[in-house]
Amino acid sequence: MTRLASRGQLRTSLLRWALFTVPLVLLLGFISGQVGGDARSMWFQSLEKPAIFPPPMWFGIVWSILYAMMGLALAIVCAAWGARGRVAAIAAFCVQLAVNLAWSPVFFGLHDIRSALAVIVVLDVLVLITIVLFWRVRRWAALLLLPYLAWIGFATVLNYEFLRLNPHGGIEAPVNGAVQRYEF
Repeated sequence: MTRLASRGQLRTSLLRWALFTVPLVLLLGFISGQVGGDARSMWFQSLEKPAIFPPPMWFGIVWSILYAMMGLALAIVCAAWGARGRVAAIAAFCVQLAVNLAWSPVFFGLHDIRSALAVIVVLDVLVLITIVLFWRVRRWAALLLLPYLAWIGFATVLNYEFLRLNPHGGIEAPVNGAVQRYEF
């Protein structure tokens, strides 16, 4: 006998991990979005939007799908008992997820477009590292992260465009929520 577990046991392990990791990653993404502020804020509304800015409804849809895929990718790696590099891959995932979750509070909460750009560039690098480490453990897990990499690449360009169009960070709304604009 050369196997430690049957195929059924391996599927059950993956299912258990997925039932934990997928909702966890989705929940953390949701909390980050709620804590960080949102696109309906007066500050965000005052920003000049890049031409490539998609309709806001797509962000929630795309991020929900990506977080579910990320959770499934993590479950695949977590279920790979005994695989070389498994622990390093899980650690890299956790670090990149923490940086991912920091972006919304920096951009929407602190209204700091420049720092948010730095955060997302670091995220790009960390996701690439995570994909390489996942590839060494389970190729399917790495492939599930490719749409995420593409989306954050787009988000990086979008963040840069926001900074280029709003070098002073937008208009801070007064406490009463009123905004005045002056054009010369």
